[in-house]
Amino acid sequence: MAPAASAAAVSVAVPPLTRELVLRALRQIERAGAALPPSTVYELVYRGRRYPPRAVAEWAHRLATGDAGARWPHPAGTPTNAVLEALDFTISTKRPVLGPGTGPDAAEPADGLYLGGPGPALAAEPAPAYAPAPAPYLRAEALGELLIDESELDGALAGLARRRNLLLQGPPGTGKTFLARRLAWLLLGARDESRLELVQFHPSYGYEDFVLGFRPDAHGQFRLVPGVLPLLCQRAAADPARPYVLVIDELNRGQVARIFGELLGLIERDKRGPAHALRLPYAPPEAPRFFVPENLFVIATLNLADRSLSPLDYALRRRFAVVELRPQFGPRLGALLAGHGVPAALAERLSARLGALNQAVADDPGLGPEFAIGHSYFVPPPGPLPDAEAWLRLVIDQEIAPLLADYWRDEPATAAAQLRRLRAGLF
Repeated sequence: MAPAASAAAVSVAVPPLTRELVLRALRQIERAGAALPPSTVYELVYRGRRYPPRAVAEWAHRLATGDAGARWPHPAGTPTNAVLEALDFTISTKRPVLGPGTGPDAAEPADGLYLGGPGPALAAEPAPAYAPAPAPYLRAEALGELLIDESELDGALAGLARRRNLLLQGPPGTGKTFLARRLAWLLLGARDESRLELVQFHPSYGYEDFVLGFRPDAHGQFRLVPGVLPLLCQRAAADPARPYVLVIDELNRGQVARIFGELLGLIERDKRGPAHALRLPYAPPEAPRFFVPENLFVIATLNLADRSLSPLDYALRRRFAVVELRPQFGPRLGALLAGHGVPAALAERLSARLGALNQAVADDPGLGPEFAIGHSYFVPPPGPLPDAEAWLRLVIDQEIAPLLADYWRDEPATAAAQLRRLRAGLF
């Protein structure tokens, strides 16, 4: 009984927080421009600003006690959040990608993993207790969603396991991004978005967005901010028993060598871990070196038809296992169309016509097989189709016809002839 009585005495001795005390704390934090120890999971959101909940509660607690050295008695996470939520404050899950390396929005660095600047020692917040468990994702479900066969799925997974980095390349519309996410879920064993990060490269995307760089904060000052990669590496390094996945969509639309920087070497299977850590260019001298943990997997997609972009750097390409995706106009697509009300005979004629059209595209010296028309154009939307034939007609008229006109821009007669062959007797 003595320990329980002692705990009760400690609880009584703690002055209760009030909403006014917390508001006073927030005003003082803003006026002082205080650099609070950042949180990892939760944030207190007030007037568009985000603050680490436990640090705010401790500031308010010191106002209540009049003791500048008083410690907030509750741990981070649910115990502190419940107190603040009872005072009508909003507590939300942290958005780690947007947080700067120091200050109230920052994520906590793992030991030996540099994330953007020195800061005070942090107390990590526990994972949300209320978050529902992610739905399992099993092989049978993947085979039911994908148009590739079992051996192709096994090959992609084997390449990812062997190299830790997988490149899915093929013509547009072959389901590269769709497959990338399903491979990630299979690797994770669940539709677990907390262990999956998806980014899309584009011409304006840079090293500062992906790895580390200076960005302006709300006060107009530039701070060193970690990008998508180090924040995901931090989470993976703190949870080494489970895999984490980075999906890079449209890999070749960005300046890959500039965006990747040190990652060019660090993503290699035998260059993972702290033994191969490097110093990042913007990192201060006292900062720990950066490394890619063993349990981080990278899946990238590459569109072969975009000739406006330079070929992928050979040094980067050799670090990936490469899987070539092709248009799938066969029985699996026919079964999918039949399930949405498309007559089997129509689906068979459509597959045959598209196969012939893709052969014409591949044989054209100005195009080639990388310009083949992918099956994604003909994957029905979720739910029943009120009029399957009308839907197919719209796909051909509004999506395939403009594509053919663009392919044979200088030969409009060829485009028109190919479109006539595709439509003839189809409906």
